[in-house]
Amino acid sequence: MSRIGRLPVIVPKGVQASVNAGLVTLEGPRGRLEYHAGGRAQVTLEDGKLIVSPQGESKQNKADFGTTRAHLNNMVQGVSQGWKRSLELSGLGYSAKQEGSTLILAVGLSHEVRLNVPKAIKCSVNKTTIDLESSDKELLGTFAAKIRKVRPPEPYLGKGIRYAQEVIRRKAGKAGKK
Repeated sequence: MSRIGRLPVIVPKGVQASVNAGLVTLEGPRGRLEYHAGGRAQVTLEDGKLIVSPQGESKQNKADFGTTRAHLNNMVQGVSQGWKRSLELSGLGYSAKQEGSTLILAVGLSHEVRLNVPKAIKCSVNKTTIDLESSDKELLGTFAAKIRKVRPPEPYLGKGIRYAQEVIRRKAGKAGKK
Protein backbone atom coordinates (compact mmCIF):
# COMPACT_ATOMS: atom_id res chain seq x y z
CA MET A 1 0.00 0.00 0.00
CA SER A 2 1.08 3.55 -0.65
CA ARG A 3 2.59 5.35 2.32
CA ILE A 4 1.54 8.70 0.90
CA GLY A 5 -2.00 7.48 0.25
CA ARG A 6 -2.54 6.56 3.89
CA LEU A 7 -1.98 10.14 5.08
CA PRO A 8 -5.15 12.24 5.36
CA VAL A 9 -5.45 15.51 3.44
CA ILE A 10 -6.16 18.27 5.94
CA VAL A 11 -8.65 20.85 4.68
CA PRO A 12 -7.60 24.29 6.05
CA LYS A 13 -9.94 27.01 7.28
CA GLY A 14 -11.54 28.97 4.46
CA VAL A 15 -11.77 25.94 2.17
CA GLN A 16 -15.06 24.07 1.75
CA ALA A 17 -14.86 20.43 0.71
CA SER A 18 -17.63 18.07 -0.33
CA VAL A 19 -17.65 14.49 -1.55
CA ASN A 20 -20.56 13.20 -3.59
CA ALA A 21 -20.42 9.79 -5.34
CA GLY A 22 -16.70 9.96 -6.08
CA LEU A 23 -16.74 13.63 -7.10
CA VAL A 24 -14.65 15.78 -4.76
CA THR A 25 -15.35 19.52 -4.89
CA LEU A 26 -13.04 22.04 -3.21
CA GLU A 27 -13.83 25.74 -3.00
CA GLY A 28 -11.55 28.36 -1.47
CA PRO A 29 -10.33 31.93 -1.81
CA ARG A 30 -8.36 31.16 -5.01
CA GLY A 31 -11.09 29.32 -6.89
CA ARG A 32 -13.08 26.12 -7.25
CA LEU A 33 -11.75 22.72 -8.37
CA GLU A 34 -13.34 19.33 -8.93
CA TYR A 35 -11.80 15.85 -9.05
CA HIS A 36 -13.50 12.62 -10.03
CA ALA A 37 -11.90 9.74 -8.11
CA GLY A 38 -13.59 7.15 -10.29
CA GLY A 39 -13.35 3.48 -9.41
CA ARG A 40 -9.70 3.66 -8.36
CA ALA A 41 -10.13 5.06 -4.86
CA GLN A 42 -12.80 5.89 -2.33
CA VAL A 43 -12.72 9.38 -0.79
CA THR A 44 -14.50 10.30 2.44
CA LEU A 45 -14.68 13.58 4.37
CA GLU A 46 -14.32 13.21 8.14
CA ASP A 47 -13.65 16.02 10.66
CA GLY A 48 -12.15 18.40 8.10
CA LYS A 49 -9.92 15.73 6.58
CA LEU A 50 -10.15 13.96 3.24
CA ILE A 51 -9.35 10.27 3.69
CA VAL A 52 -8.49 8.17 0.66
CA SER A 53 -8.69 4.37 0.64
CA PRO A 54 -8.20 1.85 -2.18
CA GLN A 55 -11.31 0.58 -3.93
CA GLY A 56 -10.71 -3.14 -4.22
CA GLU A 57 -7.67 -5.34 -3.70
CA SER A 58 -6.02 -5.23 -7.12
CA LYS A 59 -2.42 -4.09 -7.34
CA GLN A 60 -3.35 -1.18 -9.65
CA ASN A 61 -6.03 0.12 -7.26
CA LYS A 62 -3.58 0.02 -4.38
CA ALA A 63 -1.09 2.02 -6.44
CA ASP A 64 -3.65 4.53 -7.72
CA PHE A 65 -5.01 5.61 -4.38
CA GLY A 66 -1.69 7.29 -3.50
CA THR A 67 -1.91 9.26 -6.72
CA THR A 68 -5.49 10.26 -5.89
CA ARG A 69 -4.37 11.52 -2.48
CA ALA A 70 -1.57 13.55 -4.09
CA HIS A 71 -4.01 15.15 -6.57
CA LEU A 72 -6.37 16.09 -3.73
CA ASN A 73 -3.51 17.58 -1.70
CA ASN A 74 -2.43 19.68 -4.72
CA MET A 75 -6.02 20.86 -5.16
CA VAL A 76 -6.31 21.89 -1.50
CA GLN A 77 -3.08 23.85 -1.74
CA GLY A 78 -4.23 25.39 -5.03
CA VAL A 79 -7.57 26.73 -3.78
CA SER A 80 -6.02 28.02 -0.54
CA GLN A 81 -2.60 29.42 -1.60
CA GLY A 82 -2.36 28.96 -5.36
CA TRP A 83 0.50 27.78 -7.58
CA LYS A 84 3.12 29.91 -9.32
CA ARG A 85 5.51 29.20 -12.18
CA SER A 86 8.04 31.56 -13.76
CA LEU A 87 9.74 31.29 -17.13
CA GLU A 88 12.73 33.26 -18.38
CA LEU A 89 13.63 34.11 -21.97
CA SER A 90 17.34 34.27 -22.68
CA GLY A 91 18.71 35.21 -26.07
CA LEU A 92 19.44 38.28 -28.12
CA GLY A 93 16.15 39.95 -29.05
CA TYR A 94 13.97 37.42 -27.23
CA SER A 95 10.92 39.05 -25.68
CA ALA A 96 7.34 38.42 -24.65
CA LYS A 97 4.25 40.60 -24.45
CA GLN A 98 0.62 40.12 -23.66
CA GLU A 99 -2.40 41.45 -25.55
CA GLY A 100 -5.61 40.59 -23.75
CA SER A 101 -5.65 36.82 -23.27
CA THR A 102 -2.95 36.19 -25.89
CA LEU A 103 0.73 35.72 -25.08
CA ILE A 104 3.03 36.81 -27.92
CA LEU A 105 6.57 35.42 -28.01
CA ALA A 106 9.39 36.75 -30.19
CA VAL A 107 12.08 34.08 -29.86
CA GLY A 108 14.22 34.22 -32.97
CA LEU A 109 11.77 32.56 -35.33
CA SER A 110 10.61 34.11 -38.60
CA HIS A 111 7.26 34.86 -37.00
CA GLU A 112 5.82 35.73 -33.60
CA VAL A 113 4.30 32.81 -31.71
CA ARG A 114 0.83 33.49 -30.29
CA LEU A 115 -0.53 31.36 -27.43
CA ASN A 116 -3.99 31.74 -25.89
CA VAL A 117 -3.76 31.89 -22.08
CA PRO A 118 -6.42 29.71 -20.39
CA LYS A 119 -8.97 31.62 -18.30
CA ALA A 120 -7.93 29.82 -15.10
CA ILE A 121 -4.35 31.12 -15.41
CA LYS A 122 -3.27 34.64 -14.51
CA CYS A 123 -0.32 35.70 -16.65
CA SER A 124 1.96 38.70 -16.11
CA VAL A 125 4.77 39.54 -18.50
CA ASN A 126 7.90 41.63 -18.18
CA LYS A 127 10.11 41.86 -21.23
CA THR A 128 12.06 38.63 -20.56
CA THR A 129 10.10 36.94 -17.76
CA ILE A 130 6.69 35.32 -17.76
CA ASP A 131 4.94 34.76 -14.40
CA LEU A 132 2.00 32.36 -14.30
CA GLU A 133 -0.42 31.86 -11.39
CA SER A 134 -3.33 29.45 -11.03
CA SER A 135 -5.20 27.30 -8.54
CA ASP A 136 -4.96 24.26 -10.86
CA LYS A 137 -1.43 22.82 -10.72
CA GLU A 138 -1.94 20.45 -13.64
CA LEU A 139 -3.23 23.16 -15.99
CA LEU A 140 -0.45 25.53 -14.92
CA GLY A 141 2.28 22.96 -15.56
CA THR A 142 0.84 21.99 -18.92
CA PHE A 143 0.66 25.60 -20.12
CA ALA A 144 4.19 26.37 -18.84
CA ALA A 145 5.49 23.32 -20.72
CA LYS A 146 3.68 24.49 -23.86
CA ILE A 147 5.42 27.87 -23.61
CA ARG A 148 8.81 26.23 -23.02
CA LYS A 149 8.31 23.90 -25.99
CA VAL A 150 8.20 26.90 -28.37
CA ARG A 151 11.98 27.34 -27.94
CA PRO A 152 13.61 24.94 -25.44
CA PRO A 153 16.99 26.04 -24.07
CA GLU A 154 19.94 24.80 -26.08
CA PRO A 155 23.14 23.58 -24.39
CA TYR A 156 25.78 25.58 -26.32
CA LEU A 157 24.76 29.21 -25.81
CA GLY A 158 21.89 28.71 -23.35
CA LYS A 159 19.39 30.55 -25.55
CA GLY A 160 15.73 29.66 -25.25
CA ILE A 161 12.84 29.63 -22.78
CA ARG A 162 13.56 28.00 -19.43
CA TYR A 163 11.95 27.69 -16.03
CA ALA A 164 13.21 30.23 -13.47
CA GLN A 165 15.15 27.75 -11.29
CA GLU A 166 16.18 25.44 -14.14
CA VAL A 167 19.91 24.93 -14.61
CA ILE A 168 21.05 24.30 -18.17
CA ARG A 169 24.20 22.20 -18.48
CA ARG A 170 26.38 23.93 -21.00
CA LYS A 171 28.55 22.13 -23.55
CA ALA A 172 31.96 23.37 -24.64
CA GLY A 173 31.39 23.23 -28.41
CA LYS A 174 34.21 23.17 -30.99
CA ALA A 175 36.68 25.11 -28.84
CA GLY A 176 36.43 22.43 -26.14
CA LYS A 177 38.07 19.76 -28.35
CA LYS A 178 41.62 21.09 -27.96
